[in-house]
Amino acid sequence: MEVINVNLEAVGVKHSQYPGTGLPEVAFVGKSNVGKSTLINAMVRRKALARTSSSPGKTRTINFYNVENLLYIVDVPGYGYAKAPKSEIEKWGRMIEEYLEKREELEAIVMLVDIRHEPGQNDILMYEWLKHYGYDIIIAATKVDKINRSQIQKQLSVIKKKLNLSAQDKLIPFSGVSKAGVEELWDVIENIVGIEKNN
Repeated sequence: MEVINVNLEAVGVKHSQYPGTGLPEVAFVGKSNVGKSTLINAMVRRKALARTSSSPGKTRTINFYNVENLLYIVDVPGYGYAKAPKSEIEKWGRMIEEYLEKREELEAIVMLVDIRHEPGQNDILMYEWLKHYGYDIIIAATKVDKINRSQIQKQLSVIKKKLNLSAQDKLIPFSGVSKAGVEELWDVIENIVGIEKNN
């Protein structure tokens, strides 16, 4: 997709604060510090639309980025980050769960995992939970530029096996440096939400 117009249209923690346009939504989920902001910025061809940070757990709201008035890319707070009060973590958990469970406009999930490590328990639980709700799941294996090219296929196999990916699930390696994987991700997303390729 050629992205020229994109903006942060809504920031919320509850349903009444989310957009009411009816446009399809694609949520980006993953562990804290997995590279979510880097991937979103690459997808919309901006350097700092989604704020990147070296300290995990920065995203504490659900952020809706309107892309070409065709769909929303939705940045969801990272999971598995423990350096916050327990009550705060539980609050984020309820907010994320309610959004993922009840949001009718949500059509697909891009779940990020770090290609350097095998998926952890939080990743497995998130994947199984999303599967339970019947979502189309695209796995983006981030930080590909941090391993040797010869290791990529081996690490992708580890992810497939650990998450027990189904044949329908897409697994796409992504590099924040070369932007490899961006076009493939867009192709899959456009296909799922029914956007014509000439956009």
